[in-house]
Amino acid sequence: MAEKTYQMTLAEKEQLEKELEELKLVRRPEVVERIKIARSYGDLSENSEYDAAKDEQAFVEDQISMLETKIRYAEIIDSDAFAKDEVAIGRTVEVKEVGSGDKHTYSIVGAASVDIFSGKISNESPIAQALIGKKVGDKVSINAPVGAYQVEIVRVSKTK
Repeated sequence: MAEKTYQMTLAEKEQLEKELEELKLVRRPEVVERIKIARSYGDLSENSEYDAAKDEQAFVEDQISMLETKIRYAEIIDSDAFAKDEVAIGRTVEVKEVGSGDKHTYSIVGAASVDIFSGKISNESPIAQALIGKKVGDKVSINAPVGAYQVEIVRVSKTK
Protein backbone atom coordinates (compact mmCIF):
# COMPACT_ATOMS: atom_id res chain seq x y z
CA MET A 1 0.00 0.00 0.00
CA ALA A 2 1.36 3.41 -0.96
CA GLU A 3 1.92 5.92 1.82
CA LYS A 4 0.06 9.19 1.77
CA THR A 5 2.03 12.09 0.35
CA TYR A 6 2.17 15.41 2.13
CA GLN A 7 2.04 18.37 -0.23
CA MET A 8 4.06 21.34 1.00
CA THR A 9 6.36 24.10 -0.12
CA LEU A 10 10.12 23.75 0.24
CA ALA A 11 10.01 26.32 3.08
CA GLU A 12 7.43 24.20 4.92
CA LYS A 13 9.61 21.10 4.56
CA GLU A 14 12.65 23.00 5.85
CA GLN A 15 10.62 24.13 8.88
CA LEU A 16 9.63 20.52 9.62
CA GLU A 17 13.29 19.50 9.36
CA LYS A 18 14.23 22.19 11.91
CA GLU A 19 11.51 20.98 14.29
CA LEU A 20 12.74 17.39 13.90
CA GLU A 21 16.32 18.41 14.61
CA GLU A 22 15.19 20.29 17.76
CA LEU A 23 13.29 17.23 18.99
CA LYS A 24 16.18 14.84 18.34
CA LEU A 25 19.07 16.97 19.53
CA VAL A 26 17.49 18.95 22.39
CA ARG A 27 14.18 17.58 23.66
CA ARG A 28 15.02 13.86 23.47
CA PRO A 29 18.27 14.19 25.49
CA GLU A 30 16.49 16.43 28.04
CA VAL A 31 13.81 13.79 28.58
CA VAL A 32 16.38 10.99 28.87
CA GLU A 33 18.18 13.03 31.54
CA ARG A 34 14.90 13.59 33.43
CA ILE A 35 14.22 9.84 33.35
CA LYS A 36 17.72 9.15 34.68
CA ILE A 37 17.23 11.62 37.54
CA ALA A 38 13.76 10.27 38.37
CA ARG A 39 15.13 6.70 38.47
CA SER A 40 17.64 7.77 41.07
CA TYR A 41 14.74 8.56 43.45
CA GLY A 42 14.17 4.84 43.96
CA ASP A 43 10.84 2.99 43.87
CA LEU A 44 9.43 3.48 40.35
CA SER A 45 5.95 2.22 41.26
CA GLU A 46 5.08 5.46 43.07
CA ASN A 47 7.45 7.86 41.30
CA SER A 48 5.40 10.61 39.64
CA GLU A 49 8.50 12.31 38.20
CA TYR A 50 9.43 9.08 36.45
CA ASP A 51 5.87 8.58 35.12
CA ALA A 52 5.74 12.17 33.81
CA ALA A 53 9.14 11.84 32.15
CA LYS A 54 8.14 8.55 30.49
CA ASP A 55 4.91 10.16 29.24
CA GLU A 56 6.90 13.06 27.80
CA GLN A 57 9.33 10.63 26.22
CA ALA A 58 6.45 8.84 24.48
CA PHE A 59 5.10 12.18 23.25
CA VAL A 60 8.50 13.29 21.90
CA GLU A 61 9.04 9.95 20.15
CA ASP A 62 5.56 10.16 18.56
CA GLN A 63 6.33 13.69 17.33
CA ILE A 64 9.66 12.53 15.88
CA SER A 65 7.98 9.63 14.10
CA MET A 66 5.23 11.87 12.68
CA LEU A 67 7.71 14.48 11.41
CA GLU A 68 9.96 11.82 9.87
CA THR A 69 6.97 10.40 7.99
CA LYS A 70 5.85 13.81 6.72
CA ILE A 71 9.38 14.65 5.57
CA ARG A 72 9.91 11.23 3.95
CA TYR A 73 6.67 11.47 1.97
CA ALA A 74 6.83 15.21 1.25
CA GLU A 75 5.70 16.27 -2.19
CA ILE A 76 7.24 19.67 -2.84
CA ILE A 77 4.94 22.10 -4.61
CA ASP A 78 6.58 25.04 -6.38
CA SER A 79 4.09 27.91 -6.24
CA ASP A 80 6.11 29.71 -8.94
CA ALA A 81 5.03 27.01 -11.41
CA PHE A 82 1.50 28.44 -11.35
CA ALA A 83 0.20 31.67 -12.87
CA LYS A 84 0.72 34.67 -10.55
CA ASP A 85 -3.05 35.13 -10.12
CA GLU A 86 -3.82 31.41 -9.58
CA VAL A 87 -4.57 29.97 -6.14
CA ALA A 88 -2.14 27.20 -5.12
CA ILE A 89 -0.16 25.92 -2.13
CA GLY A 90 2.26 28.64 -1.10
CA ARG A 91 -0.12 31.42 -2.12
CA THR A 92 -2.16 33.86 -0.06
CA VAL A 93 -5.65 34.57 -1.36
CA GLU A 94 -8.08 37.32 -0.44
CA VAL A 95 -11.75 36.54 -1.05
CA LYS A 96 -14.91 38.59 -0.74
CA GLU A 97 -18.19 36.90 0.18
CA VAL A 98 -20.81 37.48 -2.49
CA GLY A 99 -23.77 39.28 -0.96
CA SER A 100 -22.23 40.41 2.33
CA GLY A 101 -18.96 41.82 1.02
CA ASP A 102 -17.03 40.38 3.99
CA LYS A 103 -13.36 39.86 3.12
CA HIS A 104 -11.16 37.03 4.31
CA THR A 105 -7.50 36.27 3.68
CA TYR A 106 -6.11 32.74 3.69
CA SER A 107 -2.64 31.33 3.15
CA ILE A 108 -2.86 27.91 1.49
CA VAL A 109 -0.34 25.54 3.10
CA GLY A 110 0.27 21.82 3.24
CA ALA A 111 -1.55 19.93 5.99
CA ALA A 112 1.66 19.80 8.03
CA SER A 113 1.80 23.59 8.46
CA VAL A 114 -1.78 24.50 9.35
CA ASP A 115 -2.26 27.37 11.80
CA ILE A 116 -5.87 28.49 11.60
CA PHE A 117 -5.26 31.36 14.05
CA SER A 118 -2.79 32.98 11.64
CA GLY A 119 -4.92 32.27 8.56
CA LYS A 120 -2.92 29.27 7.31
CA ILE A 121 -5.39 26.68 6.01
CA SER A 122 -4.69 23.20 4.72
CA ASN A 123 -4.77 22.48 1.01
CA GLU A 124 -7.10 19.62 2.03
CA SER A 125 -9.70 21.90 3.68
CA PRO A 126 -13.04 22.53 1.95
CA ILE A 127 -12.19 26.20 1.42
CA ALA A 128 -8.78 25.51 -0.12
CA GLN A 129 -10.13 22.65 -2.24
CA ALA A 130 -12.71 25.01 -3.74
CA LEU A 131 -10.16 27.79 -4.36
CA ILE A 132 -7.11 25.90 -5.67
CA GLY A 133 -6.73 26.34 -9.41
CA LYS A 134 -9.04 29.36 -9.56
CA LYS A 135 -7.90 32.87 -10.50
CA VAL A 136 -8.53 36.49 -9.55
CA GLY A 137 -12.07 37.49 -10.50
CA ASP A 138 -13.45 33.93 -10.36
CA LYS A 139 -16.59 33.34 -8.30
CA VAL A 140 -16.36 30.12 -6.33
CA SER A 141 -18.94 28.12 -4.38
CA ILE A 142 -17.55 26.78 -1.11
CA ASN A 143 -19.28 23.82 0.51
CA ALA A 144 -18.57 24.21 4.21
CA PRO A 145 -20.05 22.22 7.10
CA VAL A 146 -22.30 25.21 7.89
CA GLY A 147 -23.60 25.29 4.30
CA ALA A 148 -22.56 26.51 0.88
CA TYR A 149 -21.66 30.12 0.16
CA GLN A 150 -20.09 32.04 -2.73
CA VAL A 151 -16.91 34.08 -2.75
CA GLU A 152 -15.09 36.10 -5.35
CA ILE A 153 -11.29 35.93 -5.51
CA VAL A 154 -10.02 39.48 -5.08
CA ARG A 155 -6.25 39.03 -4.83
CA VAL A 156 -3.63 36.27 -4.99
CA SER A 157 -0.02 36.70 -3.91
CA LYS A 158 2.94 34.55 -2.99
CA THR A 159 2.96 33.72 0.73
CA LYS A 160 5.91 35.31 2.51
